[in-house]
Amino acid sequence: MISADAFLGPLRDRGVDFFTGVPCSFLTPLINRVVGDPSLDYVAAASEGEAVAIASGAWLAGRETLVMFQNSGLGNAVNPLTSLNHPFNIPTLLVCTWRAGPGLSDEPQHELMGAITPQLFDVLRIPHRPFPTEDAAVAPALDQAVAWMGERHQPYAFIMEKGSVEDDGLAEISMPAPRGGPITDLTVGGDRPGRMAAMEAALGALPGSAAIIATTGKCGRELFTIDDRAQHLYQVGSMGCAAGMGLGVAMNTTNPVIVFDGDGAALMKLGTLATIGSRAPDNLVHLVLDNGTYDSTGGQPTTAPAVDFARAAQACGYAGAWRTDDLGGFTRCLSDALATPGPHLIHMKIAPGSMSGLGRPTVKPPEVARRFKAFLKPFLSSQDA
Repeated sequence: MISADAFLGPLRDRGVDFFTGVPCSFLTPLINRVVGDPSLDYVAAASEGEAVAIASGAWLAGRETLVMFQNSGLGNAVNPLTSLNHPFNIPTLLVCTWRAGPGLSDEPQHELMGAITPQLFDVLRIPHRPFPTEDAAVAPALDQAVAWMGERHQPYAFIMEKGSVEDDGLAEISMPAPRGGPITDLTVGGDRPGRMAAMEAALGALPGSAAIIATTGKCGRELFTIDDRAQHLYQVGSMGCAAGMGLGVAMNTTNPVIVFDGDGAALMKLGTLATIGSRAPDNLVHLVLDNGTYDSTGGQPTTAPAVDFARAAQACGYAGAWRTDDLGGFTRCLSDALATPGPHLIHMKIAPGSMSGLGRPTVKPPEVARRFKAFLKPFLSSQDA
């Protein structure tokens, strides 16, 4: 057993100072120490997959990151680990607790995951080793992990057994309850523009300093077709993770960060709205382009007609939210959002469908990530990152 500081001190010495995750009782001493240290950032995520996306955004903005969760939540993290970190070559350190680990009697819901945790990391092609439980073992373990991530640009995992970190008695720190801002309704009815027209209008209204993260599917493909720029990040997978990645970027930069989200993607990780509201990055604008369908998979309907995204954002603590369904209202919403501190959400109703013969980005994901990272460098909150 080691103290939390015996792990966090050497970790900080190696540049890792951005943390996110979902709690586990095994992690309590470690998370409490991180939350109580003003020199470290900790984002309490709504899900493990969201945490992976947030860390990915923070890495693009120059931070070295660690994601913590229990092994029962590893399943939630599989999608972004395989379809975000892997294709874009984004490293992060993982600490995954081992409920129902060797010789440990645990609840029935942990039984299967406890039996397969190391093998699941093997299947994911993520190298792993036991979490160090002696002070002398911490530095060598971290050196191995950091060296591997530096060489392969992929995640590396520590598997933590019960009692690895001693309880130092720190009390849990509660999160503030943000108050949501006003909702402005600019809905006019009538024919709605398509997604491509909405994004073209957005690009015309955004400053050249804006970083844009486009959700997976036709959204990113259409953005690439309109114009390929260094400040564009086209998510090719990890559905639902665009807003989380945008949060990770916005927390660490001073320029506007714009998320082009879809209704289906936003619904997949609706809890991210609460995480964004709690962190309240004033430079984040979250655009939900809502055509009521899963457009990239054949136009099947989503449940978005039953959801008021603007009210959801308000309830989650966004500084402002708008509803609109035409290009004039959309550009006005965007102008207003950029002129005041956020985070803001714009719910833009659009028509389903896309252009025929739509291509795909020809720039490979690792290059997309690294040119995006280079674009962000002049805007980093910490210029030594």
